[in-house]
Amino acid sequence: MPPKKRTRSSAPLQSSGQIRQTFLEFFRDRGHTVVPSMSLVPGGDDTLLFTNSGMVQFKDIFLGTGRRPYSRVVDSQKCMRVAGKHNDLDDVGRDDSHHTFFEMLGNWSFGDYYKAEAIGWAWELFTEVWSLPKDRLYATCFEDELGEIPRDDEAAEHWVRQPGFDPSHVLFFGRKDNFWEMADTGPCGPDSEVHIDLGPEACNLQGVPGHTCRINGDCTRFLELWNLVFIQYNRSGPSSLEPLPKKHVDTGLGLERLVSVLQGTGSTYRTDLFMPIIETTRELAGHTEAQMLEHWTPYRVIADHSRAAAFLIGDGVVPGNLGRNYVTRMIIRRASLFGGKLGFEEPFLAPVVQTVIEQYGEAYPELAQNQSAILQSVTEEEHRFQHTVEVATGAGEEILREVRQAGSDEVPGERVFWLFSTYGLPLEIFKDLAGERGFRVDETGFRRAMEEHRQISSTGSEEGAVVAAGQWTAARYQEALKKLSQQGVLPDSGVRYDPYGDLQFGSTLAGLITENGLAQAARPGERVAVILPETHFYVEAGGQVSDTGRIVSANGRRWEIRVEDTQSPVDGVVIHLGSVVQGEPQAGDEVLAEIDVDRRRSIMRNHTATHLLHAALRSVLGNHARQAGSLVAPDRLRFDFTHPEAMTPVQVREVEQWVNREILAGHDLAIRQQARAEATQAGAMALFGETYGEIVRTISIGEPRISYELCGGTHVPHTGAIGAFLITSEGSVASGIRRIEAVTGEGALQFVRSRLDALERAAARLGVAPTDLDRRVQDLQAERDQLLRVISGLRSVAASEHFRQLAPQQVDGVPVLAGLIPEVGADELRRLIDRFRAAYPSGVVVLASAPDDQPIIVAAVTQDLVERGLHAGELVKSIAEQVGGGGGGRPTLAQAGGTDATRLPQALALVTGWVEAHLD
Repeated sequence: MPPKKRTRSSAPLQSSGQIRQTFLEFFRDRGHTVVPSMSLVPGGDDTLLFTNSGMVQFKDIFLGTGRRPYSRVVDSQKCMRVAGKHNDLDDVGRDDSHHTFFEMLGNWSFGDYYKAEAIGWAWELFTEVWSLPKDRLYATCFEDELGEIPRDDEAAEHWVRQPGFDPSHVLFFGRKDNFWEMADTGPCGPDSEVHIDLGPEACNLQGVPGHTCRINGDCTRFLELWNLVFIQYNRSGPSSLEPLPKKHVDTGLGLERLVSVLQGTGSTYRTDLFMPIIETTRELAGHTEAQMLEHWTPYRVIADHSRAAAFLIGDGVVPGNLGRNYVTRMIIRRASLFGGKLGFEEPFLAPVVQTVIEQYGEAYPELAQNQSAILQSVTEEEHRFQHTVEVATGAGEEILREVRQAGSDEVPGERVFWLFSTYGLPLEIFKDLAGERGFRVDETGFRRAMEEHRQISSTGSEEGAVVAAGQWTAARYQEALKKLSQQGVLPDSGVRYDPYGDLQFGSTLAGLITENGLAQAARPGERVAVILPETHFYVEAGGQVSDTGRIVSANGRRWEIRVEDTQSPVDGVVIHLGSVVQGEPQAGDEVLAEIDVDRRRSIMRNHTATHLLHAALRSVLGNHARQAGSLVAPDRLRFDFTHPEAMTPVQVREVEQWVNREILAGHDLAIRQQARAEATQAGAMALFGETYGEIVRTISIGEPRISYELCGGTHVPHTGAIGAFLITSEGSVASGIRRIEAVTGEGALQFVRSRLDALERAAARLGVAPTDLDRRVQDLQAERDQLLRVISGLRSVAASEHFRQLAPQQVDGVPVLAGLIPEVGADELRRLIDRFRAAYPSGVVVLASAPDDQPIIVAAVTQDLVERGLHAGELVKSIAEQVGGGGGGRPTLAQAGGTDATRLPQALALVTGWVEAHLD
């Protein structure tokens, strides 16, 4: 049941939107740059399934691989916690505080202000702006229980200095509660948490003998609100901490918790973040408020999962079977399942999700921009789930019966995976079903079975070879950058990266890296990484591959380096990877760098064509068709997009024609640098999973616009430079994700030429002109069909004659016929079995054949013999095992297959013995 409302703040009641905005404006007024939330898909970070905290957007800064044009920043970050150690899914709906999706308010300092300002502003915001009672607030600080790290007396002293702060409310805790680490090594430091006392009535363990309410205790009286992390060390080993040259602040304040306190609800679900969503569900269900409270758990699950689904799909994560897409599918299906507990028998989530979009659309405009795609995806997934849920849950109940009969309460993981792979029933949903009946699930076994399946199904991946010089740690590259900057051969800010400049340019060989590190020279054949003070070589990003080319001496010494790849391992460093073709390059040499012009132009054609393809798909299929990944290479382009079903041939051709029409129109491309907020408000589309700065590069095609996207790639000046555009394939990547591959320019000409050559060769072989090839093929097909009918008739006659020569054996007065019929299919075998049953009202027959050396076995048992213990499915299964196969079916008729046709005679010889052994 929902708790009663409790009011802890004397401030006028604020809406959640006002609270979020107050936080952002408070820090903006104190010199912070307000940045938008990054996507739930953490671009460029394969270590995370989803963005799960506010610091993910700035992780590269803490790792030393990235930079920003600001040192103070504030945001409200979209987060998901449904995997790994941060997995709150099982608790969602069962209490009043857990969520899958949540918002994290945060402010950061990158080597700017530190503990005094962070603590002072936190106290001011809580007590002066939001009027939280000072006597109810506590602060925890770090004290190492191992005695290895200094106690954070600095933070404690700053808390005590705050006006009205009770010094006795500073408490010290150890590593588990008050020391933050990103990983086993790297940046780390103490943190200070702000807790609020909600009063004795908030304790959920009242009356429990021996219980004492305390900070970081096990009851709900004290609530953590804000965590201020002070990053001041670098951990290089288990017991080795070194002070950082620059100290950082990283804070996190959960909006849902904050709103529940400021609105005095005692529950995050009773705030205005969720109640409009819950009220929509109640109206759809036709419940009174009392009935809603009786079903409070389903209401909470639906509210949380609807919100999560809207934000996930809004960020391009459509329902599917793997990874992030699996999470979206699972939470929609779980919400649908709990909807059944409220009486919903048809899809109902779209109006609920519509309320989410209306509630959050102003703060997160991507929801409103992608509204149709969100609603369509949710409804389609509900339909898919309803088509399978009855069968899946029925199979699940059978598994539970098997487990109960075996005297266990744990369901084997491989059986749960079978449910998922066969029916699409997610693990989390089966856990709910099993838990209601007192069963546990072997989740480790489930994930092991899933991984085995993934490895078997995987087609593998291609990885380009990288020279040892390109595999340094970030720290080594930063050290090289610092050394080269001190030598004056690189600017302090690092390499000037401009991939839009001339494709041939002069420079200086600032740094030469070999497998031994920074070197003065390299020998012919040696693998190297070259650093130039500035470069126009493109570094792979946004789906576009890196440039290749060459770097040659420009000072009279004859040497050449073939550039095979270009990378940026840390911010400020660009390396050109390749081999010394001739001569001996030396650091400090004047050079001429040349990008492979033909390759770059082919890439540019394909990249601009990708933008046109995206626009064409949305025009032909609808606005739900959004990018979900891409590859822009010199020989082809690949484009993944969200769409629930295969495109028809007509749609594929329509998209192709749309793109070619706009190519022929010769639209100019308008390329601009502008503020990200300005661009997105004007309708510019962002790439799936990419991370953007405050100033973005936009590509606009046509006037009026036919395409408008954020993009850092290289493009042709006008669409006419693309040449022809041809789609070479359209297929599925995953559930809800389609893939188109296409070619342009020279690649399109080569594709057409190869097809025309194949057409002419085929026409020549058939002795007709290419224009008559289609008619000739139709004639050949008709002739083939006629011949197949004749062959089938002859085989049927031969089969009948062979069958006529077979004679049944008697087993306890029961006629049993087993025989091998040459070269016929299952249909012919069943026809012959019908002849047997017409001649023998009581009997057993097993017929087999091996067309194309593939064994087929069909068995039949008359009904009277079924009642005497015989079963056609068990019989055919037993016989099929002898030929390396399996099968089954009904008691009266069953079919099986196999792999070893040579063993069919021996297998059929076992039929009479099997009948004799099983006949009652």
